Amino acid sequence: MAGLNAEQLASFHENGYLVIPDYLSSTEVASLLTEANKLLDNFPLESHPLTRFTTGDDDTADHVGDDYFLTSGDKIRFFFEPDAFTTDPDPLTGRAALIKPKHLAVNKIGHSLHTLSPPFRSVTLEQRNAAVARSLGFQDPRVLQSMLICKQPSIGGAVPSHRDSEFLYTDPPSAVGWWYALQDAGPGNATLGMWKGSHTGRKGGHILRRFVRKSSGSGTEFIENRGPALPRGVEEEQSESPTDEELEILDIKAGSLVLIHGNVLHKSEKNTSPRSRFAYTFHVIEGADGWEYDARNWLQPPEAGFSKLSPSDNT
Repeated sequence: MAGLNAEQLASFHENGYLVIPDYLSSTEVASLLTEANKLLDNFPLESHPLTRFTTGDDDTADHVGDDYFLTSGDKIRFFFEPDAFTTDPDPLTGRAALIKPKHLAVNKIGHSLHTLSPPFRSVTLEQRNAAVARSLGFQDPRVLQSMLICKQPSIGGAVPSHRDSEFLYTDPPSAVGWWYALQDAGPGNATLGMWKGSHTGRKGGHILRRFVRKSSGSGTEFIENRGPALPRGVEEEQSESPTDEELEILDIKAGSLVLIHGNVLHKSEKNTSPRSRFAYTFHVIEGADGWEYDARNWLQPPEAGFSKLSPSDNT
């Protein structure tokens, strides 16, 4: 397979993201939605620690970082929306109670759908994605952090502006996100907002901070990045901050793939609409010699290492 064509590559390198319509067939989308609803319906609530997912809005805010989260890299686990709970804990149990049915309360499911769920595995570890990765310059593409993002109606939490390589840092940066719309995502239901060109040195595309495990081993935090801030081959230029005029609110149809450069600034708003906005996403990093995955990243590789982006290498 050929991967991206010259026009697509030029757009990705210029903007830091690329929307490819109809990347998944309607049958594939239906299969993933069926699997998603099955997972949401069948996970046991009684034994769940009720971990809520939030990255926080700034470097000093609280971030998710309990053991349920930190050990989820090779598992399928469920993380709740903070707004899905009562404000005060139950006086008998000491736990806050859900105010939504569980299938409408989950923020995301992660972080190894691509290894443990056959439908998600089939659309992830495939030759077509390997070809895309090769056309982007990857030598040994590795998959990590696969998750279903639910963006539940009326409570789906905002994700503040960030760069993905802050969370999945390699030395030098190499992450690229694969983001599949499983339902239409457009203005009004918390679609992606992307700052055009904000992955470049000219537009402040430097990785200046990193989301890591605390040195105590418990919890997470943001720290200053002291390693390379730009991917290999990206020039240092006189930098200026991205502007509001460069923010594009994407209108993405179900089945589309959005490729997201690890240094591009992007966000999504809270979903205040009556419609959910399901998306499946995973990331690819460079596994070849000369790139090092950092030992303090919140997500650490399983014993066998991160999955090679080729079905023949993962049988």
